[in-house]
Amino acid sequence: MKNNSMLNEFILLGLTSSWELEMIFFVIFFLAYTSILAGNSLIILTVIFDSHLHSTPMYFLLANLSFFDMTLSTVTVPKMITDFLRERKTISLWGCMAQIFFVHFLGGSEMALLIVMAVDRYVAICKPLHYTTIMNWRILVGSVLLSWFLGFVHSMSQMAIAVTLPFCGPNVIDDVFCDLPLVMTLACTDTYILDLLTIADSGLLSLICFLLLLVSYTVILLTVHRRFSGGLSKALSTLSAHIAVVFLFFGPVILIYAWLSTSYALEKFLSVFFSVITPLLNLIIYSLRNQEMKAAIIRLMSVLGQYSR
Repeated sequence: MKNNSMLNEFILLGLTSSWELEMIFFVIFFLAYTSILAGNSLIILTVIFDSHLHSTPMYFLLANLSFFDMTLSTVTVPKMITDFLRERKTISLWGCMAQIFFVHFLGGSEMALLIVMAVDRYVAICKPLHYTTIMNWRILVGSVLLSWFLGFVHSMSQMAIAVTLPFCGPNVIDDVFCDLPLVMTLACTDTYILDLLTIADSGLLSLICFLLLLVSYTVILLTVHRRFSGGLSKALSTLSAHIAVVFLFFGPVILIYAWLSTSYALEKFLSVFFSVITPLLNLIIYSLRNQEMKAAIIRLMSVLGQYSR
């Protein structure tokens, strides 16, 4: 990849220019990021070391979701936190390109993983007798690897646009991290066609996946309601966490890429929501609502406590 830009860095304006607010944001985001790292690491370790959880397809997929959330936050949040302590917030050209690559790589992979999780719930609820046969380990591992591959292909399609853009000034990005739509506004060339390609690649793709997921969960609920009397409320209780995660993940993505907004304040909020709030809420939803996960975490903590004595 080659970029013939005259610029070698960008300036990020961040969330605010007030030093007092930046110190408040520093504390809030530092605590949130620490919680994301600790909580998702705990979920991954719990699934790995709990003999029941790591043999259950749903928790295997949940551990992968936790990994995506944790690494996606790591791509943007540490830089965001350290920038709160700096008067001049800069990022190198290739540092900016790296953020774009990993945000789309991990975000696209998580998007595909959520579809796999919806299929897993469909098989578990609608075809329980064939669940272990259909969702075997070969299918599970293959599905996770496929989600990584699709995320990589999606990210490379974004990078094919990003690395060819010439930048000769200005170099100010009114956001907390680099993303392709804002970076393209700084290019010294006509980006109308590239804007359409970005919307089609990210916005339309996100919208289609979101609608497919909604349709799949609707089919599950209708199937349960038709086959099992009184089973709808139980199925809805089981799927509510998954549906909430879908809305939390796809909502900001669709608004950023499919809804052409000129409000930089809204884009900043959505960027923060996508990189900080969504991973944190995913953690809370899965850890607090899932009794089996909470019991496994308690068992793991008790075992670790015995070893530390």
